[in-house]
Amino acid sequence: MFFLTYLRRELRRRMRQAIFIALGLAIGIGLVITVMGASAGVKTAQAKVLRALYGIGTDVTVTTKPKPPSGRPTTGHANATGPGGGPGHATVCLNGKCYTSGTIDTLVSGDHGALSAATAARIAKLHHVSAAAGGLLLTDNRIVLPKTSSSQLQPPTSTSVDGTDISHPRLGPLSNASLTKGRTFTNHDKNKNVAVVDASYATAHKLTLGAAVTIANKKFTVVGIVTQPQASSPPQVYIPLERAQALATDPATGKAMTNQINTVYVSAASAADIGAVQKEIQHLLPQATVTSSSDLASEITGSAASAAKLVGTLKALGWRSGRIVSQVLGESVGTGILGGALGVGLGFAGVAIIDKIAPKLSATVPSAAGGGGGLQTQVAGPGGASGPVTGAGPAASHATIAVPMSASVTVTAIVLAVLLAVAGGLLAGSFGGWRAARLRPAAALTRVA
Repeated sequence: MFFLTYLRRELRRRMRQAIFIALGLAIGIGLVITVMGASAGVKTAQAKVLRALYGIGTDVTVTTKPKPPSGRPTTGHANATGPGGGPGHATVCLNGKCYTSGTIDTLVSGDHGALSAATAARIAKLHHVSAAAGGLLLTDNRIVLPKTSSSQLQPPTSTSVDGTDISHPRLGPLSNASLTKGRTFTNHDKNKNVAVVDASYATAHKLTLGAAVTIANKKFTVVGIVTQPQASSPPQVYIPLERAQALATDPATGKAMTNQINTVYVSAASAADIGAVQKEIQHLLPQATVTSSSDLASEITGSAASAAKLVGTLKALGWRSGRIVSQVLGESVGTGILGGALGVGLGFAGVAIIDKIAPKLSATVPSAAGGGGGLQTQVAGPGGASGPVTGAGPAASHATIAVPMSASVTVTAIVLAVLLAVAGGLLAGSFGGWRAARLRPAAALTRVA
């Protein structure tokens, strides 16, 4: 009690000095918290961009380049002249087969080459990998041919489709989605024609829960509607991987993609192992393209990236040296705690100001979600005239998005700043206490006088 009483009296006696020191510490702590909060806000904004491209938990993606088609051409055109030399129907040829009527609905892999489904299991066994899941990024191309030669041919339509490995819900594009209606996939959906659709796609096509969406001429029942963070181009429809493999066609071979994938999503054992994971996968699959979040970060441009780059009286009374040092240190700690409390308040004020005046950040990111393979065919119409008809493919390969920048204050930042203040007070107090303890009683009295 005596220690605390004397401590309080000494702080009151030197009130102006204590306040001055506390204010100095407060300003320093406030700056520390403000800078750390702003830095954390920028890092969080950039992480949102990268997480939206990959999916939660995905550190590395593995793809290959598509092989050129072999054998018969996948596109072509046929003679549109009907019997007797008169004009005939429009004709579309795909994979060596020509159509003159009806609906052509194909599910194809375009941007990435095919990989064996066993590739994901092989990658999952690597030393620094915690999990790996395969997926199929596809495009459903749909064209409706007119029933009569006089009818106008409608432009083809394209829908981006993701074949999702539902046994690994934390990897892949769907892992980053937020469910707004219905449900996501369960283990019972592996071989069922069920789909989860993106909210924007559902709104544009007036889809609700229980509605049907057509993929590769098959009706899929909508069981869930999700939203994705603002990013490049999320898939519009998600279906179970097994159903995607059964319905998709590999343009290189013209055959179904049974037991095949075109993307592997990999989670490293820790953030420090991502580089090692890339090397291990590259050694396992020399021809593969291995992309990490750091690779994507190097491709991001815009303000988000640039923002990411601040006591002599006691001796005279006969006190022992150890007691003097502890008393001076106690005063310093008290001053440091006061300065820390003021500094935390200034830090919160600085963060609030940043939130109010911070400009909107933007990022230009490469597309990592939608599949490719827009439909391009030669169509021969009445009179024999022919020309290419190109379907509306997925979004462009790059997109500029707005990223909210919000400075944040963490408990770690507050504790670190206060510890710095207390440590500064202790450091200053230790020198003062040491010097005071070395004073002789007579000298101390002279100083007091």
